[in-house]
Amino acid sequence: MGDVVSNESLANLLKEERRFAPPADLAANANVTAEAYEQAKADRLGFWAEQARRLTWATEPTETLDWSNPPFAKWFADGKLNVAYNCVDRHVEAGNGDRVAIHFEGEPGDSRAITYAELKDEVSRAANALTELGVRQGDRVAVYLPMIPEAVVSMLACARIGAAHSVVFGGFSADAIAKRVADADAKVIITSDGGYRRGKPAALKPAVDDAVAREDSSVEHVLVVRRTGQDVAWTEGRDVWWHELTERQSAEHTPEAFDAENPLFILYTSGTTGKPKGILHTSGGYLTQAAYTHHAVFDLKPESDVYWCTADIGWVTGHSYITYGPLANGATQVMYEGTPDTPHQGRFWEIVQKYGVTILYTAPTAIRTFMKWGDDIPAKFDLSSLRILGSVGEPINPEAWMWYRKNIGADKCPIVDTWWQTETGAMMISPLPGVTETKPGSAQRALPGISATVVDDEAREVPDGGGGYLVLTEPWPSMLRTIWGDDQRFIDTYWSRFEGKYFAGDGAKKDEDGDVWLLGRVDDVMLVSGHNISTTEVESALVSHPSVAEAAVVGAADETTGQAIVAFVILRGTANADDEGLVADLRNHVGTTLGPIAKPKRILPVAELPKTRSGKIMRRLLRDVAENRELGDVTTLTDSSVMDLIQTKLPAAPSED
Repeated sequence: MGDVVSNESLANLLKEERRFAPPADLAANANVTAEAYEQAKADRLGFWAEQARRLTWATEPTETLDWSNPPFAKWFADGKLNVAYNCVDRHVEAGNGDRVAIHFEGEPGDSRAITYAELKDEVSRAANALTELGVRQGDRVAVYLPMIPEAVVSMLACARIGAAHSVVFGGFSADAIAKRVADADAKVIITSDGGYRRGKPAALKPAVDDAVAREDSSVEHVLVVRRTGQDVAWTEGRDVWWHELTERQSAEHTPEAFDAENPLFILYTSGTTGKPKGILHTSGGYLTQAAYTHHAVFDLKPESDVYWCTADIGWVTGHSYITYGPLANGATQVMYEGTPDTPHQGRFWEIVQKYGVTILYTAPTAIRTFMKWGDDIPAKFDLSSLRILGSVGEPINPEAWMWYRKNIGADKCPIVDTWWQTETGAMMISPLPGVTETKPGSAQRALPGISATVVDDEAREVPDGGGGYLVLTEPWPSMLRTIWGDDQRFIDTYWSRFEGKYFAGDGAKKDEDGDVWLLGRVDDVMLVSGHNISTTEVESALVSHPSVAEAAVVGAADETTGQAIVAFVILRGTANADDEGLVADLRNHVGTTLGPIAKPKRILPVAELPKTRSGKIMRRLLRDVAENRELGDVTTLTDSSVMDLIQTKLPAAPSED
């Protein structure tokens, strides 16, 4: 394989000349200044030791990093702390018990404001409840809940007693639950009768009942939160109502300090073999980096900011930037149960206006959806409280970045485009809002204390203007420690491609300034007539056309060119999907933007794209359609009927220009 992106396409794409300096008032009062880069460069381990001191330790660590057995790292290994104490109790002890920790907004419109003092009591009762059910340090607890406060309480209660949680996204099937529960050997599952989704109750407990009924289930108890009031099947002796168990517990619980390397959570991510990978994160290093990056990248002022991360608790973003990072920093945050279009397409902006949200962290998929709905929707709401905007989950197209800045950020809010993974645990590459002159579409540079670069096939660092593979060259505090129960798979998956380097699986390029541009998974690189072309490049070119709101591009097998570029596009409201001239115009637009080699062979306007419940586009399914194959698994899609509509509309390939 050659470089991930061709020099021809690099030369065309890397002409982003728009620049946005930090607002003067933000730069003058920023939590983190440019000096942090120099400090970390001069003494990387000393820098991380200083960040660890932002936490409260029962036993202060004397050793920062043990890298004696790479790739198995230990950070702050002789230190002891309690993660839940750091997220809750210490803020109460510091006199901030009356500060709101969570503004919960239910989809039907019900709301709760939970202070740090109230959160401490709830977490203590839940910790006592889990102890009554026999959960001890080292046990695993599965969590299968909607976006309700009990999800955060459950995670913190596990951390408080030293048990590892394994959160399973509330949209997954019984099969997915069963596999994850069996792999983690979970003792208890915490679930609910259901949650609200698009205006109606959606049941959750039946999937848990199905998963737990299987022969290999290790589950002793199912703890059930009452959220919707739906009728649920009940197994006496196994099933327990959350409210009945927690309400009889004491609100006092003394947190025990655990080793910094005590397992905090297992989070499963897709594996190429089909068996999910249980990513293991531990306590001290993870919390250090989650808290520091939340403080630095969002410039959080806990006394005045209202922060909102729109992710689901079932993904790593919900772990690091809803539960652990914000609460360790004493933040006030919004937690929303529902979808962006229920009961109307202005729901997000209504919430920003209601709570005076100052920091918003969301996904490019959501931003492109908002673009499709039209500029007039956010314009109806007062978004003047916003001061920082964040992006997470996949590379953001420059035009989506610009729309976000203009229509949500009033052309004044810095955008922090963050790159990281389930495996990295916390942000790795991002602008700093008080330091960085930002560029639309670029994550720009590694954060202080992080060593990341782009290499070619031979592991040589590429020059500015070159493309290749994103690698991490030094260990970092929040790194995964292993794949649960499979050390060899951990080595083979992440450390075997380039000796001594962590390979993220993502393609990237450096522009002439040395800033990093993410190109998505290496799997999403197409080989067309000997040229490596990133799907992200072609998608960005399509979205830069005024008629296109969102695009997904795949490479389909082609006898002539090896792979042919097939594009699926969602048009903006005024564009006509039946306009044959528009498809030709789009092909020519890509050719002009990236070069003739990057012109899609087929372009198909569609009403929707197949997306998982976390908002990721399932390009694998689009590739199945483009190659006339039987569709693969569609169970994780938000709406599987989308694929039927796409399959019936795929046109024949046009003649070549």
